[in-house]
Amino acid sequence: MDDQNKNLILATALSFLVILAWFFFFPPEEPPAPATPPTATELQGAAPGTATPPPAAEGADTPAPAATAEAPRVGIDSPRLTGSISLVGGRIDDLSLKGYAETLAPGSDIVRLLRPVGGANAYYTLFGWAPGGTLDYDDVPGANTVWEQVGGNTLTPETPVVLRWTNARGLSFTRTVAVDDHYMFTVTDAVENASDAEVRLAPYGIVARHGEPTDLQNFFVLHEGVVGRTDGKLNEMDYDDLTELPVVEREGARAQVTEALVDGWLGFTDKYWMTTLVPEQGKPFTAVVKYVPSADIYQTETRLPAITLAPGASAETATRVFAGAKEWETIRHYQNAEGIPGFIDSIDWGWFFFLTKPMFAVLHWLHAQIGNMGLAIIALTVVLKAILFPLAYKSYVSMARMKELQPEMEALKEKVGDDRQKMQVEMMKLYKEKKVNPAAGCLPILLQIPIFFSLYKVIFVTLELRHAPFFGWLRDLSAPDPSSLYNLFGLLPWGTPEPGTILAMAFIGVLPILLGISMWLQQKLNPAPTDPVQAQIFAWMPWVFMFMLGSFASGLVLYWITNNVITFTQQYIIMRSHGHKPDLFGNIKSGFKRKKPAK
Repeated sequence: MDDQNKNLILATALSFLVILAWFFFFPPEEPPAPATPPTATELQGAAPGTATPPPAAEGADTPAPAATAEAPRVGIDSPRLTGSISLVGGRIDDLSLKGYAETLAPGSDIVRLLRPVGGANAYYTLFGWAPGGTLDYDDVPGANTVWEQVGGNTLTPETPVVLRWTNARGLSFTRTVAVDDHYMFTVTDAVENASDAEVRLAPYGIVARHGEPTDLQNFFVLHEGVVGRTDGKLNEMDYDDLTELPVVEREGARAQVTEALVDGWLGFTDKYWMTTLVPEQGKPFTAVVKYVPSADIYQTETRLPAITLAPGASAETATRVFAGAKEWETIRHYQNAEGIPGFIDSIDWGWFFFLTKPMFAVLHWLHAQIGNMGLAIIALTVVLKAILFPLAYKSYVSMARMKELQPEMEALKEKVGDDRQKMQVEMMKLYKEKKVNPAAGCLPILLQIPIFFSLYKVIFVTLELRHAPFFGWLRDLSAPDPSSLYNLFGLLPWGTPEPGTILAMAFIGVLPILLGISMWLQQKLNPAPTDPVQAQIFAWMPWVFMFMLGSFASGLVLYWITNNVITFTQQYIIMRSHGHKPDLFGNIKSGFKRKKPAK
């Protein structure tokens, strides 16, 4: 076997093993389990944020029926959001995303992000003041405070909502909630001390989730859970990580407390959606990640420094809340134009962020120019192949030169006989004289591996690929090809197998079949190895890949097909320009005439 075939087998085998390992450790996405109501109870009492700590778990063992979905509410109606604010606690706890449906089925419900206490998967934001000095928990607004609406009938980008509550000691609290035309709320809490005594209190913000979300992807390549930034450092924690935090007696729960001096934000992220607290940047705050085992509540908190108010004095603090879809352009706007450092990193770019970030930026720009995400993926593939063309050119030229050396290599074999060591020495001398690098053919294949993984990450985690159509039956490039051999691609009167099942993996769709064919044709540019065993391995490889990648996102399979077609064209043209005409049809024909292994 010559060195060219050795290198080709080595490169192909390496690529195969890496993708096989990827497929094993990162299996295809499974359908989410049906939702089940959590057994958590209501957060109650004042939240943390002062030198005087609140009760353990914030009184979580005591239910608060008033804070359920039946509480008095103020509507939310913006171009992107719909829902309501509960006047109990003044919490944002009912929020749906107008622009996103749960499924592609006609009449599908829109995505619901936040849910009130009392139902399944309670998930909400809560703001308040923690008492200090002579104040008690009844003296400050908390989770169960019933606010009075004094301004704004419905929260819109043009009409903020104003709430008010006054305690028995002469402290008057005002909360103004505003929203922009995307997904950013601004919650401004003001307090006025009309009493004759000095008071001390501290503002806080909370994002709470009751129970672990039931729609988790549980996919190793994807981060779901806590995401935040403190003083330039990105922090990510899975839900399992929160349950293993050290017990902090002061917090009455498992907690991690981090002091931020300059900038930061903190919240929970799902695959496509996020709820995040953004305190005023440039000012210190305390970031707390907490799990309350007794109530099964996951919690993130931003605590601001305590404020001392003299009689007649007042104070005001504002915290922004991002609650919505992780749209790249929107989040980048909040980062670059509205001063939230590192906010773009709330999207899970992964270990290859230095590839995934620019790759998605180019894909996003191409999509804006073309208007079709599938065509944008094809255009991105062309761009990537153009960048790698100089290396590919050298590789294909080297392969053409290797073909030219075949007669001389055959002569060397006859000359040295079975002396392998001498054969290697003579071959290296021949390569040096002819200026041929036998390893050059491996590099383009090896470089495809990180590019493949990066594009896989982009297609899997970015919202812009969700429900993005191509043409015909391909209505969601983030999902596997929905067509199937099982019903002859829709010709037979029964449905396709459930995604993720053995039947779905066995009866693949149109795109995976095209992938297998494109790999097979690319392979046929070179003659099959003379060794029958090697020839059999090569013959099966395209079809193994076809079934392996059949359950991957159709956008990724589309990339691979396009890459194969461009590679085939480049290799054919370059090899012909250097005097070697690939015998494509002859190689295909010979592939059906296998020699029996020698006994």
